[in-house]
Amino acid sequence: QVQLVESGGGLVQPGGSLRLSCAASGSIFSIALMAWYRQAPGNQRELVAEITTSGRIKYADSVKGRFTISRDNAKNTVSLQMNSLDPEDTAVYYCNGNLRETLYSVSRVYWGQGTQVTVSS
Repeated sequence: QVQLVESGGGLVQPGGSLRLSCAASGSIFSIALMAWYRQAPGNQRELVAEITTSGRIKYADSVKGRFTISRDNAKNTVSLQMNSLDPEDTAVYYCNGNLRETLYSVSRVYWGQGTQVTVSS
């Protein structure tokens, strides 16, 4: 059974930094795409950043220049370095992986349980 487990959330002051990490475990053949999403109260879940196996990256406009996504393909991990945090970044952050469990499996999307990030003075 595949699991994605996030860590690194917490409370930080405006202008501060946090680093989120996510580890995928279980029966995994390949992970084509790993991403971070976030959902603030009353809002829809939105894409923050995504990265392919080859390292192609996409960011939401709201985080460009402040957040950096990276991944370790050998360890099936993805990280999100968040700098210059703003109260509007407050949300639950979810790790997402589009992966295949075996060579013959179809790709499926898996989600982590989420980690709270609160930016407040």
